[in-house]
Amino acid sequence: MYRRDDFLSIFPERLKDKLKEYSKEGIQEIRVKVNKPVIIYRGLGEVILNYRASLEEIKYILKRISMYSIYAYEEEIKRGFITIKGGHRVGLAGECVMDGEKVKTIKNISSINLRITKEILGCSKKVITHITENNQVLNTIIISPPKCGKTTILRDLSRVISNGTSEGKLEGKKVVIIDERSEIAASYEGIPQMDVGLRTDVLDNCYKKEGLIMAVRSLSPEVIICDEIGREEEVNEIKNAFNSGVKVVFSVHGQGIEDLYKREGLDELLKREIVDRILVLANKDGKFYIDKVYKKNLQGGFKCLNICGLV
Repeated sequence: MYRRDDFLSIFPERLKDKLKEYSKEGIQEIRVKVNKPVIIYRGLGEVILNYRASLEEIKYILKRISMYSIYAYEEEIKRGFITIKGGHRVGLAGECVMDGEKVKTIKNISSINLRITKEILGCSKKVITHITENNQVLNTIIISPPKCGKTTILRDLSRVISNGTSEGKLEGKKVVIIDERSEIAASYEGIPQMDVGLRTDVLDNCYKKEGLIMAVRSLSPEVIICDEIGREEEVNEIKNAFNSGVKVVFSVHGQGIEDLYKREGLDELLKREIVDRILVLANKDGKFYIDKVYKKNLQGGFKCLNICGLV
């Protein structure tokens, strides 16, 4: 059976022994760079280990995460990461080989960042009550700075919306996750490693624009969930999904509702009254907060409900 600390298996034995000392403390990230101290990030901050990784150790890690066939992962490498068993994401940095304006691949990799996927069942309990009404999911934007749990919350929202819940008096809905970076469902070889719900389909490693089109055309979703919307073409496909009767829940990077009005495309979603709810997340002392909740009003704007508290 898979264990949550199995991510340690990608590291050389000497480094693995060092990391084991912290594996029970809720590791969030492990950063390994050639000839630099290894850094661990936890909820309480960073730990700099008295351990410097060699180039040979970086090469060993690359072999482990690519199942000893680095060429089989060329598509993932040019996007800057490889997802390993358990849904953990290994970010890569090195010399980028360009093809015009696009990255063709990354070679001479000298830096690795392992982000540990975590599943917090029930973390969307307070969120779900704000984004559902009359057995329907409302079109929702979740605004969040980094490290505020937006992906973790989206993952649990998928599970709750898909299974149904008495909290929001919601019957289970057909959900499609557009998982461009394999972060929400944390799929490995196409199989979600996280519990994203009974009625959920996942389009893994799929660009959001194409995924939104595919979902509406072939998977008959009632709700689409995706992370970090930003490009204008993605916003256009969200509008098309809305016109097809599909509800959408997605996140954006930002500090508050003001950021939405400054971004071309996102501001149109607000002006066209497609969005029903906006939630703003925050982080304090390593804990997630709902900082603000906005509700669409009859005048076409948004009213702050002044609701806040731990997620």
